[in-house]
Amino acid sequence: MRKLLYAVLVGLVGAGIVHILVLMMVPELSERDAWSRLAMASDLYRMTPLEAETGGQPVVKSVDPLFLAAACRFDLTDGMIQVRAPGKAPFWSVSVYDRNGHNIYSFNDHSATNATLDMVALTPAQMLEVRRQLPADLDGSIFVETPIAEGIVVVRAFVPDESWRPAVSRFLQQSSCELKEL
Repeated sequence: MRKLLYAVLVGLVGAGIVHILVLMMVPELSERDAWSRLAMASDLYRMTPLEAETGGQPVVKSVDPLFLAAACRFDLTDGMIQVRAPGKAPFWSVSVYDRNGHNIYSFNDHSATNATLDMVALTPAQMLEVRRQLPADLDGSIFVETPIAEGIVVVRAFVPDESWRPAVSRFLQQSSCELKEL
């Protein structure tokens, strides 16, 4: 009986130590989300490569080695944003995420006019304003009406083989994320 009581006591003390350690690690782990890492790497409305260009730590680790990616944080309370990229890539996709990393909207080059990346993210109220009179520079843009104010736009481009890497890198480097006022 004494051995059983000792084993239970050691188990409870061990579980308590593990519980305290996990609680102490939560603040450090929660500060490493995509929003925080992008905030440390660049400002709002600025496309940031997610892969490390100089061999350092990537901002957000890519899950697919055949894709390069860039991301832009935005705040729609300042106005709508327009994401563009001149040129072509073999395949590209765009995803809009909220601050917590939940996917709000996704599309790819097959949904775009002439496979050109030109997208506008805006709130429902901003969409009503734009519908009243569509600015000429937004003609042909894909409109993404989001229920969120803050988020991240991620542009991914496919690299079929190493000969395509410079062209795909240039496509992402030339992409822009601009704040547009109504």
